[in-house]
Amino acid sequence: MPLPPLPPRPASLDDPLYYLHNFRSALRWLEACYADLFDDAERDFFTHFETLPEPAQALWVRMVMRKGDTFRDDRLDYAEIGSPATALAPLIERGWVEDDPRLSVSALWPLLTKAEIGRYLHGLLRDHGLTRGARKTDMLEVLTEADLGEHPLTVWCPEMLFNVVRMTRMALCERLRLMFFGNLHQDWSEFVLADLGVRRFERVPLSPASRAFQRREDIHTYAHLHACRERLEAGEPIAAILDDLPSANANPWLENRRGKLLFLLARAREREGELAAAEDLYAQSVHPGARGRRLRMLERQDCHAEALALANEAAAAPESESERQQLDRLFPRLHRRLALAPPSVIEEPAPTRLEMTLPRTASVERAVAAHLSCASMPVYYVENALINALFGLLCWEAIFAPLAGAFFHPFQRAPADLLRPEFASRRETLFARCLARLEVPEGEQGYRAVIRRTYHAKRGLESAFVHWEALDEELLEMALACLPAAHLRLWFERLLRDVRANRAGMPDLIQFRPEQGGYRMIEVKGPGDRLQDNQRRWLAFCARHDMPLDVCHVAWAS
Repeated sequence: MPLPPLPPRPASLDDPLYYLHNFRSALRWLEACYADLFDDAERDFFTHFETLPEPAQALWVRMVMRKGDTFRDDRLDYAEIGSPATALAPLIERGWVEDDPRLSVSALWPLLTKAEIGRYLHGLLRDHGLTRGARKTDMLEVLTEADLGEHPLTVWCPEMLFNVVRMTRMALCERLRLMFFGNLHQDWSEFVLADLGVRRFERVPLSPASRAFQRREDIHTYAHLHACRERLEAGEPIAAILDDLPSANANPWLENRRGKLLFLLARAREREGELAAAEDLYAQSVHPGARGRRLRMLERQDCHAEALALANEAAAAPESESERQQLDRLFPRLHRRLALAPPSVIEEPAPTRLEMTLPRTASVERAVAAHLSCASMPVYYVENALINALFGLLCWEAIFAPLAGAFFHPFQRAPADLLRPEFASRRETLFARCLARLEVPEGEQGYRAVIRRTYHAKRGLESAFVHWEALDEELLEMALACLPAAHLRLWFERLLRDVRANRAGMPDLIQFRPEQGGYRMIEVKGPGDRLQDNQRRWLAFCARHDMPLDVCHVAWAS
């Protein structure tokens, strides 16, 4: 089946079966993308789903979109589907739905109201010393400890007026959702939100190379890592999760996910006080910051010589400015504890300090903005929004370029590799072309014209850089008039060096001077507040490049 040039679009909510049309559309897309990776069960599902009567298809999708896999049939009553029993019959016959499944107490309890428990299970409650007035959670706790086994609803509650069914292909549907979205935090409701206009996305052309997974093993590895992380969040013992952790993966995307899980497991070990175990896990992780935490574990264990050796290795090729900042603090401590000569220190230029006393308000940043703003030199509270937005508008085509493995489906606000180290290098030529426009201030291909065109053409589309509600035309035009192209280039290049760290920490306020064609940035600190590390890095960067920047310390008037 040839792959369509663009992914499926949401069906209209005016159609009562919109959710079924969306699911069918997703299935067609999956079949076009992943037919070569399907296993026998998935091929069987695709073969037989379209042969089911439409009410059965619709009810299946309704159940897929609901929480859990076990349902009361009296709560599967949808006007557009009709009789639940009629719709369920073909699904039961095919084995995709189990009728009257065996249920544990913990599976039974969510299906019943407290009144139904009191009415139909009063004998069971009495036998275990419970009354109808007990809390439902307390009842469940007592009965779970009694280990009553699993029984059909017809055994638990013979007088119940409804039936229970259980889907037997939910794991398969979860795999299809994973293949479609490339993750398990998005679900089929994305179609609905898109049709409602709640969220609108850039339409990126896709090809078979765009799919999230190129090998069947990668699908299993992702699902396995996801399950391990859920177990960690559920409080399962760390040792049990480590025993089940997949080995290192050649796929960089999956190895990054594995590295993040190792990082989380290491943090859990650290919280338990198991510093040596934590240090070993950090050493195995490729997640940003893992080496820094490993250094901290060595230092806390008084392994200062080992820590210095690792710190020297990190200093030769720091993974980020954040790590460089950490090393600058660590070296003096290690040298002192090892009785070595203190390391040389490069003093960063300090920004101008302002001190101000203002009447107390809810927002110290807005108070300073109101105090400094005037008609000829307006002040805007922009924080990270302005520079990120200008970058996102100028480089839109590079950010949304249809590179292999970057866009999997129609509901992405950014490429999948946005926060990975290779994000900029994979698009080096595209970003170079975008940034070259900064050398051309005017004309159709100048950066101002490109930013304006993108602003109007893409307004409202989801973006990891552009927060539309924070950028109106007045602010945009003021920025284009007053911010030098050379400074824009420096900011944008710094963003590209480390998107994860550098798209935050920018100064709170910006004051424009349109008559002079200039500006200044202002970082605001209220009483008791202090600069965060990412803010210090931005301030030092701006100071190194002679960008006008003040740090304003505010005291409240008594």
